[in-house]
Amino acid sequence: MCMGTRQDQEQQEELWVPHAVLPKGAGHPFYQRLNELLEESRFDEFVEGRCRRYYAAKRGRPSLAP
Repeated sequence: MCMGTRQDQEQQEELWVPHAVLPKGAGHPFYQRLNELLEESRFDEFVEGRCRRYYAAKRGRPSLAP
């Protein structure tokens, strides 16, 4: 048997898998409700306001939400 004889017959599968085709779990009702409550109370805006002083205004890339 010689090395490389099966290359024409076998092809490597793609390594890239888009996230849209990955299966999604049903989630947990506790976390679904928690996210709803946090959105209703505008928690993200509150935390971003509290942390704003720790982020540089003109340096580097824009900051991510805390």
